[in-house]
Amino acid sequence: MRERLPLWLQDRCEMRPRAVAAVGVVLLAAVGFAGQQYWSARPRAVTVPAVVAPGAVPAAATAPAGAPAAGVGAGGAGGTGGTARIVVDVSGKVRDPGVRRLPAGSRVEDALAAAGGVRPGTDTTGLNRARVLVDGEQVVVGAPAQPPPPAGAGGGAGSGPGAVLGSGLGPGPLSLGSATVAQLDGLPGVGPVLAQHIVDFRTARGGFRSVEELRQVDGIGERRFADLRTLVRP
Repeated sequence: MRERLPLWLQDRCEMRPRAVAAVGVVLLAAVGFAGQQYWSARPRAVTVPAVVAPGAVPAAATAPAGAPAAGVGAGGAGGTGGTARIVVDVSGKVRDPGVRRLPAGSRVEDALAAAGGVRPGTDTTGLNRARVLVDGEQVVVGAPAQPPPPAGAGGGAGSGPGAVLGSGLGPGPLSLGSATVAQLDGLPGVGPVLAQHIVDFRTARGGFRSVEELRQVDGIGERRFADLRTLVRP
């Protein structure tokens, strides 16, 4: 029947090798694309999250057994958690005087323990061992107690230049590293506002390294510094 068809129609109906190859490539590409779509749309297993009972603590957050509690003072009194530290100067009649770094919230008893303890026979009557320490403070052990000020003198008992609240300091220059606002207020030419400036400066700098640093406090000029330099110490 094909031989009866016109030549031009026979030429159109003839399948040439190139045409067959092209059709095969198209078919293979279609099959590959369909297979890829089927594979990407296949069902997948879903992992269900573990149910944690109320109040349960994750294992990663559990501290190792036997780990020491952080922030406990040398004497075990007044220690607090966390990593906050304070620096105090322990001097006088202790076995190992010097600067000690203690956890924030430590008490005088902790500072004494860190300095090796009080020497035998030392009078600690004027020393409050339960008092909480502040950063930059100096604790002097065995110094004579400050006598009360004469009648009519400004400030209450223990607020004069030689007394540091609860530290057992005797007469002498006032410690800039441990004096309170009330004690600084008792210095000549220093009011409550300037006293607070001194305490703020001490807190920001971590204490006074020398009396000369008092010049950097806001409100203290050369004349006022000259009046104070012999009445205070770092």
